[in-house]
Amino acid sequence: GCVTCLDYDEHYILTFPNGYGSILTVPWIELGGECSINCSKTGYNASIVFHTKPFYGGKKHRITAEIFSPNDKKPFCSIEGEWNGVMYAKYTTGENVVFIDTKKMPTIKKKVRKLEDQDDFESRCLWKDVTYNLKIRDIDAATAAKH
Repeated sequence: GCVTCLDYDEHYILTFPNGYGSILTVPWIELGGECSINCSKTGYNASIVFHTKPFYGGKKHRITAEIFSPNDKKPFCSIEGEWNGVMYAKYTTGENVVFIDTKKMPTIKKKVRKLEDQDDFESRCLWKDVTYNLKIRDIDAATAAKH
């Protein structure tokens, strides 16, 4: 994926975790795997691991991450916690702080161009028939549109 921070003229390239569904015992869906975030302008980058819950014990939605300065091999910050809850940051200075509490974040409405202003292969335009059919609960039509 690509994210642009217009206020800073920074462009980030990021990878996404895998999605896993567990149907044993109580069903749940979770994220797992390694991801990265890189900014070519600043050289800062991050390595992120979404940890899947072990079959016995452990917690769901765990995440660890390391943030690196340009050209550094050792991270200046390590993060751990729950990606859908509270994450804590530990800096090389010894400072430990709440990095983010996702439960306290406000919901911000996305700004998306109208469908007629999007190119044919932009996500919402490309998937509009699938989305529409899912909304009206026509799974067969959504499946046909997806193909």
